[in-house]
Amino acid sequence: MGTMKNIGFLSFGHWTPSPQSQTRSAADVLTQSIELAVAAEELGADGAYFRVHHFARQLASPFPLLAAVGARTSRIEIGTGVIDMRYENPLYMVEDASAADLISGGRLQLGISRGSPEQVIEGYKYFGYAPAEGETDADMARRHTAMFLQALEGEGFARPNPRPMFPNPPGLLRLEPHSEGLRERIWWGAGTRATAEWTARQGMNLMSSTLLTEDTGVPFHELQAEQIRVFRKEWDNAGHAFTPRVSVSRSIFAITDDRDRAYFGRGGTETDQVGHIDGGIARFGRSYADEPDKLIEQLAQDSAIAEADTLLLTVPNQLGVEYNAHVIESILTEVAPELGWR
Repeated sequence: MGTMKNIGFLSFGHWTPSPQSQTRSAADVLTQSIELAVAAEELGADGAYFRVHHFARQLASPFPLLAAVGARTSRIEIGTGVIDMRYENPLYMVEDASAADLISGGRLQLGISRGSPEQVIEGYKYFGYAPAEGETDADMARRHTAMFLQALEGEGFARPNPRPMFPNPPGLLRLEPHSEGLRERIWWGAGTRATAEWTARQGMNLMSSTLLTEDTGVPFHELQAEQIRVFRKEWDNAGHAFTPRVSVSRSIFAITDDRDRAYFGRGGTETDQVGHIDGGIARFGRSYADEPDKLIEQLAQDSAIAEADTLLLTVPNQLGVEYNAHVIESILTEVAPELGWR
């Protein structure tokens, strides 16, 4: 039926002091994120991905977390979905990302993007970044990205001190550490078909957003599948030297026991959600919650999952490590094999 998939989880890393939450502090979220990654690897999942939000009670600085997960695991991919490039110092980020990648033995899959709606107004300005004259914040994010991708290549660009404290290699200096191959493991979070084409031209993998900022009247999964197809076509035209990857994320819950019934027994949102963001139309994908056999029927119709090689399961992290491991395991054992994803 389907094709083999890389299946990982994507955690937003929410925390709240509420007694209903298993994550009442930032420390809870950080330590439980590491534990869930370890559990996911033991269950045979393929990836641990984390959202990045500033000024929020959610995961923010990804590199210490990714490095810690990399040190505690040996096989799964570690990544982000996504880092807002308006906030980033691209050269510092090269050092951080390369270090996390080296610690993990080359398992970093870094999702970046121009950013999404924020908790505060123009939060990147507090970080010291403002768009240049005539530049939008999205342009600034792409400028930061260009610098990041360039520096990741590992070519020397900085003039050495003629009387250095330590001897230098010959020529211009590059940032260290350099992680060979990381440049091919950068993903861009794209919300439109035009952005998907731009992503392909830049030689980045495609992280198709859970929020598409266009609405052509077709169901979300078809719009997303079309976005993936235009990305692949543009990639072929660009003639890059490696095969790109494509991920989609979904909320999928298999109802297999009383806990699942209590949390998700009312089912998923059966239809796409259409709303307005930043003055334009946006379409969100539906969520899936059902008995495994019904889920299998529903997911077989999802054309975007079919087109992608990587599926990220969004997990309700505040329900705790044990329950989220069960959510992941149910999909891996009850649903994925029947769909040919395993």
